[in-house]
Amino acid sequence: MQRDEQLKKITEEPLDVLVIGGGINGAVSFAALAGQGLKVGLIDRKDFASETSMHSSNLVWGGIKYMESYEFGLVRKLCMSRNQLMRAYPTNIRELRFFTNLDRGFRFPAIMLYMGAFLYWLIGNCFTRPPRLLTTSKIRDEEPVVNTDKSIGGIEYSDAYLPENDARFVFQFIRGAMDRGGVALNYVESLGGERNADSGFWKVKVRDQISGNHHEVKAKVLINACGPFVDFQNRALAQNTKHQHVFSKGIHLIVKKLTPHERVLTFFADDGRLFFAIPMGKRTVIGTTDTQVPQPETHVTPEDRSFVLNNINKRVELEAPLTESDIIAERCGVRPLVVERQQEKTVTDWVKMSRKHEIDVDTNQKTISIFGGKLTDCLNIGEEVVEFVRECGVDVQDNTSVWYGEPPKNEHDRFLQRAAEIKLDDSTPPNASEPSSTRLWRRYGSKAFDLLNQIEVNPDLKEELIPDSECLKVEALHARDHEMVVHLEDFLRRRTKISMMISQKNLEENPATKEACQILFGDHSQDRWTSFIESAQVQKDVALN
Repeated sequence: MQRDEQLKKITEEPLDVLVIGGGINGAVSFAALAGQGLKVGLIDRKDFASETSMHSSNLVWGGIKYMESYEFGLVRKLCMSRNQLMRAYPTNIRELRFFTNLDRGFRFPAIMLYMGAFLYWLIGNCFTRPPRLLTTSKIRDEEPVVNTDKSIGGIEYSDAYLPENDARFVFQFIRGAMDRGGVALNYVESLGGERNADSGFWKVKVRDQISGNHHEVKAKVLINACGPFVDFQNRALAQNTKHQHVFSKGIHLIVKKLTPHERVLTFFADDGRLFFAIPMGKRTVIGTTDTQVPQPETHVTPEDRSFVLNNINKRVELEAPLTESDIIAERCGVRPLVVERQQEKTVTDWVKMSRKHEIDVDTNQKTISIFGGKLTDCLNIGEEVVEFVRECGVDVQDNTSVWYGEPPKNEHDRFLQRAAEIKLDDSTPPNASEPSSTRLWRRYGSKAFDLLNQIEVNPDLKEELIPDSECLKVEALHARDHEMVVHLEDFLRRRTKISMMISQKNLEENPATKEACQILFGDHSQDRWTSFIESAQVQKDVALN
């Protein structure tokens, strides 16, 4: 019903702006424009945040790696963006310590890295806790899991991270824009279009991937926010741009929690680049790789797994080395790195390329294309897009309302008081990484009050949906009614992080997963379950081949 209503809205009347692509760039563009009161729509050929935006490291960082290449302007910009996000999303984005060990033979002594980290802290307006210089004995005492046999010491510094799923963070922008009147549809593919100079409107042909029906969407301005597929979409729209993408594949492996401390273990991998073990609730995310690939479609290879496992096993001391059997889930995506078209053939070291963004605007054709970018810089992209839409002739009124951020603290306090009254946290499993009230507020903001009301009527809804999922039954009901879940994977992987907490095999074998499918899809649950199993098998076959 939600999709039918949204499809009717987006095809009935012309839009001011149509955003194509529902990753982080598209989501913030959509949210910023809806916040200005414009008639704006968003479509994605798959689910929202189903490409690069669900495969990140979940890190919100000022780009300390760019200090080595002296890109201080970029570092300053990213640090300010990080600080802004931390202020706007105090429960979604937390400061996190990065605990770095250096081995003998590293290209810099520990004191030089400390000086660089101290400069990084200053560039970031001293917004976080200051860095520390670590001796080998201090590393051994504070983080015994780290192998210090070859250590020359290290440093500790701060950045930030998303304790929740990155795809969930993207969806919050989309949901917020819809609450302000924006129209969004997943599983609707743009097939290209043309602009009528007389009417001043683009006519974009779209296909509903669920029904197979074709429709037409009219808009004054088009925003191509297709992430790694920007160049493909521009070809479909017959648009030429100054910039384009090259691609670097990055993978992460999710395993059991390696350390009880809430910090990132930071190393330099065998190839010299930063290598992380990142906390994710009761799990640890290990990675990443950096492999140039010719196309945005990619998958984890045996070589990728070996690289990550070999590097982590050399650098941490566990009861037994990690093997493929310890892998709970995998993340694999491409970084779309922006280059000028004439530079494409001259790129020789993509590892050193920054994650900056570029926005190409054609005010005659009324098109905007967003290249590159990263989660840390997302609010800047939203603000820039509003100005470019104004340049394209859309009447954008000056609006002082803020289009991003969490509700005010007094509302958060009121929620916690309400949660205590109905004893929400009393049912939180003893081994959970945090209280249920903390998660509900972070995931749903003011809408979490609606979930409390449902729990008050039916206390059974505060039970875990699937054991060890850190997701309540009431969340499945909310997703069914308000979050445009089309396939089971949309819920397990992108509205929640269940499929990163529990292996595919265990999900398939657990009757509670089928019960969740029944809650979400009712009479269509068997079809969705079959699709879920078949899709997982296809991914296994691809990985094996």
